[in-house]
Amino acid sequence: MRILLSNDDGYFAPGLAALAHRLSTLADVTVVAPERDRSGASNSLTLDRPLMLRQAPNGFYYVNGTPTDCVHLAVTGMLDDMPDMVISGINHGANMGDDTIYSGTVAAATEGYLLGIPSVAVSLASHGAKHFDTAADVVAELVQRIRTRPPTEPMLLNVNVPDCAPAVLKGVAVTRLGKRHKAEAVVKTTNPRGQTVYWVGAAGAAQDAGEGTDFHAVADGYVSITPLQMDLTRFSQMDSVNAWLKP
Repeated sequence: MRILLSNDDGYFAPGLAALAHRLSTLADVTVVAPERDRSGASNSLTLDRPLMLRQAPNGFYYVNGTPTDCVHLAVTGMLDDMPDMVISGINHGANMGDDTIYSGTVAAATEGYLLGIPSVAVSLASHGAKHFDTAADVVAELVQRIRTRPPTEPMLLNVNVPDCAPAVLKGVAVTRLGKRHKAEAVVKTTNPRGQTVYWVGAAGAAQDAGEGTDFHAVADGYVSITPLQMDLTRFSQMDSVNAWLKP
């Protein structure tokens, strides 16, 4: 089995190293990740300059681009054979609810999915990030399940793992995305040169976090697995928009 690993925290991130180490016992693993932290890069592709691929001493490859660039470059130009899976992570921090729109972690997996490959984004749902081994074990179990029971169509899974020891996990829950309150306002400050600069504000707290959501599952100690899709069409409004456009 061939697995392509990527992330948005950079090729030097401890979560990526933990996942590569764990999966190396199960598959032929290739790592292609950004050269620096590209959190929040979403699904952006670099089109205004060429990309460069380099290899670190530990064997990981890194690219001067986005997470999407990494997966696209690897699958369409670097690898001799199509990977059987694309896995992105382990992200340092959760990617739940609205986070998935901005997340580079989810974007790397999305690119694999769009290229027809079963893909998984995995995040450790804590800024403390102590138990990458727990998330790595969860992904290893998913890999073994996908190997023994291959999906009948390309699948994109967003996985969030509580930051706890494996024995403390209560189980796995298939969830829907919750929703956050709107983000906090930008923070206006002055740099050492006296120039006004702005920091993007923190993400909002969970708003829709009831039973069945990813927020609820993780808060209760369960691994949250949310199947995602890329069709953004709002079918329920098609008739009303069509009527609105008529003379």
